[in-house]
Amino acid sequence: MIGHPAQQILRHPGAFAAQTLRAFRANQGLLLAGAVAYYALLSIVPLLILIVIALSSVIDPAELLDTLGRYLEWLVPGQSKPIIAELAHFLEHREVLGWALAVTMLFFSSLAFSVLENAMSVIFVHRVVVRRRRFLVSAVLPYCCILFLGLGLLVVTLVAGSLQVIGAESVSFLGHRWSLGGISGALLYLLGVGGEIFVLTSLYLVMPVGRPSVRLALIGAALATLFWEITRHLLVWYFATLSRVGVVYGSFTTAIVVLLSLEIAATLLLLGAQVIAEYERLGRGSQDTPPKPFRTG
Repeated sequence: MIGHPAQQILRHPGAFAAQTLRAFRANQGLLLAGAVAYYALLSIVPLLILIVIALSSVIDPAELLDTLGRYLEWLVPGQSKPIIAELAHFLEHREVLGWALAVTMLFFSSLAFSVLENAMSVIFVHRVVVRRRRFLVSAVLPYCCILFLGLGLLVVTLVAGSLQVIGAESVSFLGHRWSLGGISGALLYLLGVGGEIFVLTSLYLVMPVGRPSVRLALIGAALATLFWEITRHLLVWYFATLSRVGVVYGSFTTAIVVLLSLEIAATLLLLGAQVIAEYERLGRGSQDTPPKPFRTG
């Protein structure tokens, strides 16, 4: 095929989608997503504890937990309340957090980023062959991501608080009053979608080795966000109407549902990365040469 990659994709979108799925399967995408989800499950609570404790000295803890609970619903639909309850309980006893426990939580909270970096290396193997990342950069990268996630949560909390204040107001004109609650809710939703696209774009820019393209990272993030939004609403509907997971798993329900949600999210995250990788391979003229299958044995 000859021509600009975007033109080729527009002429043959089905062929590009099929090639992307074949490459994702060859790279053991579901296996990689399972590894990312497992370590994310181990890391999410320590990571949130560290961020909440750090930000609770700047922001009102109740407002911080309220914002975090609202946007945790985007990551683990229907299971944010148990996680927030645990965070609130830990926040009440934060004085017991010693340096040894803090270092341990920081270590576990960085595991998911390290595994995600390795998964990205498999998908972007054509970059790894050309250029490898220095060990020191890989070691520091997870902690830089944690720092920026904390700063992002700070900004989102402040903006969300302002939007909630706007929602409590109303506009009067010619004897009629209109509540701004609907506008505030729409802006909060757009804030969540925009934050999701921003986080995914940042991951696609930072995690893979090599010089990334902002445009491609933004396209991959937009696709992953679109698919996740559809999946998230389906999960909320399924768990609220059809699922009997609470009857089957009992006290393990939260862990099972969170792990399932994280695995689906990780699959879509890596699938977005695969789209970017296939676009790059298409630009290099190697679309007809599929990647060698990734083997575990």
